[in-house]
Amino acid sequence: MTQKILTTHVGSLPRTPELLEANSRRAKEEISNEEFDQIIAESVDKVVKKQKEIGIDQVNDGEYGHITSGAIDYGAWWNYSFYRLGGLEMTGEDRWAKKEAILSKPGEIKLTNFSDRRDRQKFRAAYEDPDSGVLGKRANVPNPAFAGKVTYTGQDQVNRDVSLLTAAMKKYDIEQGFMAAISPGAAARLEDRFYHDEVALLNDLADALHEEYKAITDAGLIVQIDAPDLAEAWDQINPEPSVSDFQKWLQLRVDAANRALKGIDPELVRLHICWGSWHGPHTTDIPFEDIVDQCLEIKAGSFSFEASSPRHAHEWKVWEKPGRLGKNQKIVPGLVSHSTNAVEHPELIADRIVRFADIVGPENVIASTDCGLGGRLHEQIAWAKLEALVEGAELASQRLFR
Repeated sequence: MTQKILTTHVGSLPRTPELLEANSRRAKEEISNEEFDQIIAESVDKVVKKQKEIGIDQVNDGEYGHITSGAIDYGAWWNYSFYRLGGLEMTGEDRWAKKEAILSKPGEIKLTNFSDRRDRQKFRAAYEDPDSGVLGKRANVPNPAFAGKVTYTGQDQVNRDVSLLTAAMKKYDIEQGFMAAISPGAAARLEDRFYHDEVALLNDLADALHEEYKAITDAGLIVQIDAPDLAEAWDQINPEPSVSDFQKWLQLRVDAANRALKGIDPELVRLHICWGSWHGPHTTDIPFEDIVDQCLEIKAGSFSFEASSPRHAHEWKVWEKPGRLGKNQKIVPGLVSHSTNAVEHPELIADRIVRFADIVGPENVIASTDCGLGGRLHEQIAWAKLEALVEGAELASQRLFR
């Protein structure tokens, strides 16, 4: 057994000005694929080296290979999938920025527009005040719609990402790496103009994304399934549904994730559960207790979740239920938050780690962040939080393994 608490993060790291400029030029078709790939390669090498210097154990490529919304370091976590899935047709509009609410009927689950999330309705003045600090930077990005059968077309891109990360890991003598990929349920949030059958759409998305997951894990990397659909989507249903109706809707996404992971070693799978990365009040988030058991049905070896957010830090208690965490499963709690500029003290981080370790065993805890840090925090603050995370894990290791 490793005599230390391992450290990692959720994926997105601050992009360099050069990389943001390259993304902007790419959107305008002002840069060749060769030049763009060279900039990504140089950037990945630097970000892996920096993680090594800080002391992160499970590193990634910063999600630098995921295409952003131009010059804004935000939103790439799912926008990248627009360029890797066949069957999509660009609409020329940002579906989630529309003003017309998409309202659900009793027993029905529909995702409304971002402006009509229940938290945003409750705190409308704060959300609409550009000086409140609630939203941060987000560009309106045209979304595609499903216009044909979904296929996977991102083989060259994922192979490039895998090659760059594994080469950097070898160069800097790093044993463990991971790569983020969107969940079928999160990808399904686009407008459906073809299937008109939720299960059929989710199944085809699962089969397509299986190819991305397999390319990552075949290289010995951990695939992190980014699945905000499991938690964040609750707030995007208006009016608020019953928990039981939401759980039925959720089960379709759990089943799709398992379909996508068929034949993949669970030890190489990390599930990321998230209530969203915007800096809002989050008073309408669903309690973790209401969804945790369904999340644990997904065939993953480790489970990443928010544990330092002011709205979710108390939910460490869900792991006190005997037998909830299965054999050979690990938890990857967020010990530093993406939603505050304050850098957590290493002693606080150590206290949080020890609390989790006392419940599930230190061998089953990997210290992480609540969510991705790129685009949510200033570059200096993001890296300072990772440094504090490593220091906190070292303090916790001294307490737990002495």
